[in-house]
Amino acid sequence: MIKCLIVDDEPLSRDVLKTYCTDHPDLEITAICKDAFEAMNSLGKSSVDLIFLDVNMPKLSGINFYKSLNQKPMVVFTTAYPEFAVEGFELDATDYLLKPFSFERFVKAVNKVKEKSIYQTDTDEKYILLKADRKVYKVDFSEILFFEALGDYVKAHLQDKVLIVTTTLKKLMEELPSSAFMRTHKSYIIAKSKIEYLEGNQIQLPQHKIPIGQSYREEVLKKLEG
Repeated sequence: MIKCLIVDDEPLSRDVLKTYCTDHPDLEITAICKDAFEAMNSLGKSSVDLIFLDVNMPKLSGINFYKSLNQKPMVVFTTAYPEFAVEGFELDATDYLLKPFSFERFVKAVNKVKEKSIYQTDTDEKYILLKADRKVYKVDFSEILFFEALGDYVKAHLQDKVLIVTTTLKKLMEELPSSAFMRTHKSYIIAKSKIEYLEGNQIQLPQHKIPIGQSYREEVLKKLEG
């Protein structure tokens, strides 16, 4: 079970999230809070795996509240304002739900949480070693946005930097957990948890659009639906 905390200043939004969480078999609500300060108090009493966190709250916004946490659980931001999405994903948000959202969209967010938790809790599959700049970098899976083929090298796009790595996409696919990464094109591997949406033959990641190759499309759609 995924222990979750609901934080939202709007009663209707709290009720919707409570209903959705109750209806989902993998979620257990630990507390429901109307502001960041109630949430702080709740987290002081018991830890959680996930926070459904409203962005626009009085006194202390959801984003500033999350920044203030020393131990950061996974977070799914919820808001009626799409302009906050970029900042939310810069904080490694697992997903971003734009109000009003359906139960189907909510379930997709929870699936992302479950995928992300696989490599956060599995000590054997938590990071990868990448050779770049005559150094060996230890890179957590959660830092990775996508990999891009670059001649005889691979460009690793991370949350805070880009590395030119001495390897191939084929070798990377053998090392990366298939539950968390997938090939979308002959030149790209993406982190499934970083997907925002699919549009036509492209996948939107934070600040990047990744093409879907024709020969990969069917498999990509199967994995996204699964």
